[in-house]
Amino acid sequence: MTADADAETVDTAGASDSAPSWAPGEQILWRYRGNATDRVHICRPVTVVQDTADLLAVWVAPGTACVRPLLADGTPVHQEPLATRYTKPRTTQVAPWSGTGVLKLARPGEPWSVWLFWDRDWRFKNWYVNLEEPLARWAGGVDSEDHFLDIAVYPDRSWQWKDEDEFAQAQQAGLMSAGQAERVRAAGRAAVERIEAWAAPFAAGWEDWRPDPAWPVPSLPADWDRSPARIRA
Repeated sequence: MTADADAETVDTAGASDSAPSWAPGEQILWRYRGNATDRVHICRPVTVVQDTADLLAVWVAPGTACVRPLLADGTPVHQEPLATRYTKPRTTQVAPWSGTGVLKLARPGEPWSVWLFWDRDWRFKNWYVNLEEPLARWAGGVDSEDHFLDIAVYPDRSWQWKDEDEFAQAQQAGLMSAGQAERVRAAGRAAVERIEAWAAPFAAGWEDWRPDPAWPVPSLPADWDRSPARIRA
């Protein structure tokens, strides 16, 4: 695991001299801070597929030990009623990534990442546009903050908004200001323009990609929650 250095403040575009770059096959961490906090509450060890000036691509292998949020009383977050989902105390748990693996694609400075899903026999299912803070790089990986609102994109080029109810509830719970919410909506509209133009990464052939069978499943380091990289305003 290459994630063995202290976090540092970096440019969200990843263009500064201090921003790291990784070779295919290296293992890093893909993390999310809890909304309106500085604490990491999601951490996924991943394998680098490609890291260039234009694109970071990583693979979340099936069975990877990942950190995810959990309500303090042990209730899985998605099982808690929406009205109290973002107000009850939380903790984290480590659990294996269930189902098939996921390929994640992110362009420097872009306020979303695109995830690709397959079924167990590698039949492509869909893309998923995860609206989020542009990735901040640090020595051991990348950090972001999820913005609740998402877009599912299907092989026939149709698309639909996802989690609009969670996006609205997060605002009511004070996890997102009106100004931030409008920026997220604007990012979503920009992503839809990219989808409707069928621009990269949707037309780039990533659905035919396959992981190297020699890649080991990354391990979760004990200090997975060390200080996150700061996003520059």
